[in-house]
Order: sequence, then C-alpha cells, then structure tokens
Amino acid sequence: MRRRARRTALTALLLAAGATACLTGCQSGQDGDGASDGAARSAASGGSSTASPSATAPGSTATPAEASASASAPSSSSDEPFAGLTGAEISERALKATTGARSLRMTGSVPDDESGGTIEIDLALDRRGDCAGTMGMDGQGEVELIKTGDTVYLKYDERFLRAQSKGEPQADTEALVSLLAGRWTSMSADGADAKEMAGFCDLDKLLEDAGGSGDDAPTKVTRGRATTVDGRPAFTLYETDGSVRNTVYVATEGKPYLLRFESGSKQEPGALSFTGYDEPVPAESPSGEVIDLDGLAGASA
Repeated sequence: MRRRARRTALTALLLAAGATACLTGCQSGQDGDGASDGAARSAASGGSSTASPSATAPGSTATPAEASASASAPSSSSDEPFAGLTGAEISERALKATTGARSLRMTGSVPDDESGGTIEIDLALDRRGDCAGTMGMDGQGEVELIKTGDTVYLKYDERFLRAQSKGEPQADTEALVSLLAGRWTSMSADGADAKEMAGFCDLDKLLEDAGGSGDDAPTKVTRGRATTVDGRPAFTLYETDGSVRNTVYVATEGKPYLLRFESGSKQEPGALSFTGYDEPVPAESPSGEVIDLDGLAGASA
C-alpha cells in the first residue's frame, strides 16, 4: 500500500506519532459494523482478524506456494479474487479506494517509540477533521477523545491519570485524579496543548501521507490467498521491504478497501484494522458539565 510498500507501514507510524503526541500532552495538562467496545479491544490486541489458515501471520515462514508467488506472477484462477492482477496492481487499487474514503475507523495497537510501550487505539475520523474514540497505553487506563469543530474534548479514567503521573508528588497526583478522573474536559484545537492531537484527527493529512510521493523505490508485493477479516471476505498481500514482510488484507466485496495491516517488523510491531468507511463519525460535544482546561490554565497563569 505504499511506494516502498506504498506506505502501508506509514499508517502505523503516523498513528504512533500522533498518539504519542496526545498522550504526552495529556500528562502536561466497505462498511463498518459499529463494533462494540469489546470488539474494538479485541482488535487492539490483534484478536479481531479471523484470517483463515491460508493467511500466514507476520514473521512466520511462508509456505512454498506463497514463497513462489510474486508481483509479476498473478494467479491464473478465474475464481480467485483479483484474478489476473499482480500484487502491485491489487495494492494500487486498495490504495486508491482507501485514500478516497470520506471517513474511516481504525482499531489496533502501535508502538510508542518514546516509552517503548504499546498504544491501543480505537478512533473514527473524517475529512472535516472531526474524530471520536479512545486511546490507552499498555492497558494502563484509557482516554476518551472527541474533536468536533474547533474544540477537543478529553475524558481520562483514574488508571490512566495515575499511570501518567508516576514520579510526581502523591499530593499532586491525588489532586489531579480528584479534579479530572471520569470528567469531560475541553481545550481549543488551536491551543498549544491540543494542536498536535487535533492534527492527528486530520484524515486528509493521514490519507495524503499514506498515498506517498511516488519517488520511493518500489517494494516487492506478493499475492497471498483469499481469507476473511472480521467475517468479511478479503485477499492477502505480502509486502516485503528488506528483511521485513508486512501483511495487508484487502476487501474483495465492494470497494477494495484496506481492512487490516499487520507489521512484520520486530522493531515496529503492531496491527491495525480499518472499518467504518464513509460512515458518519459520532463526534458530538459531550452533554453535562465540561471542565474548560484553557480557562484553568489562564486562571493559574
């Protein structure tokens, strides 16, 4: 899905960078099926992909048949999805469909270079820059996120606040938990504390970067086999960049959207599932009391 793997892996890298910026800032201050939170957490742990035995997991040894398949040798079976197309041609079709989406939902896990941990993410976002979902770090609590218009809303749970406050004076931690745990907060999307996170909700930028510049060297794209992802018919592609082989699952019904990406890199592991293409993003301002963090910052200045 990238030039140099058509930037499939870049999707994971962008998520890691964006989520890291969000979590750091928090310390300082195709058709989706509307999966439940439990299903989203399953996706974050890598359990949502129900690939058939014909799909080889990242890092595993390819079968002789898979090893012999290449981007220059498309399948000859007329019954097989994408019959007659090379792996690179399928990848191009998936890239075009995915980057043309008006909205999508991402669930999964990506590495956090700063902490060495893993960021769990479940986020829906659209072309208007609105988004809604959750993010967490190493299973240590969760942050609910909504961006609508020019405002970012965040709600932290107690576990997250305590985990992110390690090393701080106990009194400060207790005060923070008492003030923020389980309560919605708001910040201007243009403010210093929220600007990077608001940019993370920019689907235009995400898909533009996923498209690549076209100047990178091509990476080998290998045809796999038909399988399913979360019950949806899919086709497997293997994208090899040096010693790293990433696995991509492309929808075979409707538009050839990217359904799942699994990194084969030990240095940058992770997996992301993509659903909710062109569906409305539930980014609505929370009701009830909302703490204005910009106002609190101004009062304490």
